[in-house]
Amino acid sequence: MVFFDVLPYIFFITGIVVGSFLHVCAYRIPRGESILFPPSRCTCCGRRIKAVDLAPLLNYLWLKSRRRFCGGKISISHPLVELLTGLLFMTACLRFGLSIELIKALLLTSILVVISIIDMEYLIIPNKLIVIVLFLGAIFVIFTGEPAVLSALMGFGAAFLFLLALALASRGGIGGGDIKLAAVIGLCLGWPNGITAVLLACLLAGLAGLILILLRIKNRKDLIPFGPFLAAGALIMFHSGYEIISWYLKHLL
Repeated sequence: MVFFDVLPYIFFITGIVVGSFLHVCAYRIPRGESILFPPSRCTCCGRRIKAVDLAPLLNYLWLKSRRRFCGGKISISHPLVELLTGLLFMTACLRFGLSIELIKALLLTSILVVISIIDMEYLIIPNKLIVIVLFLGAIFVIFTGEPAVLSALMGFGAAFLFLLALALASRGGIGGGDIKLAAVIGLCLGWPNGITAVLLACLLAGLAGLILILLRIKNRKDLIPFGPFLAAGALIMFHSGYEIISWYLKHLL
C-alpha cells in the first residue's frame, strides 16, 4: 500500500518537528525554565518565533544559517538535532513498523536525545530526566511485559554495579549521573541487553576519546561526556540487541 511506503518519510518529518521541541527542552531544563511557557523566542533579539520558524533545519537551509528577524547566525546544533531525531524516528519505523515496540523506541529516543544534548553542553544529566527513563522502564515492564520483571531487575543491577565499579576504578572519570542513567537503561532493556549497552557505550567512548586525542582536539585529562555514548549503546541494543548478542555468541564464543 502507498501509505506504508511513505510511512517512514512521515516519521522522518515528524522526527524533525519533535527534534525542534527536544532542543528547546535541552535548552530550558538546565535553566529551570518551563518547556511549554513562554513560547519560543529568538535567543539573539528576543522576538517571538513564528510557527514557520520552528524548524531550524529548514531555516538553516533556506535562510543560509541566518535568523529571519535579526540576521543572527543559527547554531549548527539546532538543525543537527532535528536531522538526527528525524533519522532516528525513520529508523525506528523501518525496524518495528506500527507496533508497541515503535512507541517504546520513539519515547526512549526522545528522552535520550535530550539527555545527550544537555550532557554535551553542561556535563550533567539532570535527575528529573533519569526519573523519566525510570518511569518509562517501569511502564515497559508493567504494561508490555518486555522486559520481564526479573530480566529488568537483573539489567538494572548489572549495569549499575558495572559502571559503579568502573567509576571507582577511574577515580572520578565517570559521574553519578552516568551511573544512574546506566542503571535505568539496564531496567528498560533488561538482561543481557542492558549490560551489553553499557559495554558498547564504553567501547564507543574509548574509540571516540582515542580519535580526539590523536587529532589533538582533546588531551588525556579533558572530560568527555559519557551520556551520549550510553544513549547510543541503549538505542543500538534496543534496535538490534538480539542480532548483536547472537553474533557474539556464534563468532566469539
